[in-house]
Amino acid sequence: MFYIKQELPINRQIRAKEVQLIGDNGEKKGVVSLEQALEEAENKNLDLVLVAPNANPPVCKIMNYGKYKFEQAKKEKEAKKKQKVLEVKEIRVTPNIEEHDFGFKSKNARKFIEDGNKVKITVRFRGREVNNAKAGEAVLEKFIKALEEVAVVEKQPKLEGRNMFTILAKKTAN
Repeated sequence: MFYIKQELPINRQIRAKEVQLIGDNGEKKGVVSLEQALEEAENKNLDLVLVAPNANPPVCKIMNYGKYKFEQAKKEKEAKKKQKVLEVKEIRVTPNIEEHDFGFKSKNARKFIEDGNKVKITVRFRGREVNNAKAGEAVLEKFIKALEEVAVVEKQPKLEGRNMFTILAKKTAN
């Protein structure tokens, strides 16, 4: 179920003496008393909805509030449907990765990037490998070089504890 973030005051919830009235078909009726506006809305079996409370005088519109809320919920649902959820895919390697494994992992990374995801390439150091951080950096640079036609470096290679990582994102077409 979808709910509108802001509930608009309707009918007797409105606390103003005079309001700027907009009719149900969009024509401006001018400044009228609240009682007169409520009476006009009731005659048409519609609701009086406060659409601009900060205006002077406040602006009210005659409309079917239930239908309005339904339309808003429908629009919100459509907007949510069109959103693209961005994922960060992680690829883990070691500093002494073999050529075949490198090719396989870079092919997967390319596929992830082309699908619109970001790729985090992590070099995991085991034991004394951490003393030779240059080897890990070289592997990351090799990945960056291999993917440079489809990806751009979003985060430069960085060593954190026993891991060194970089983040690659899809190149934007200029």
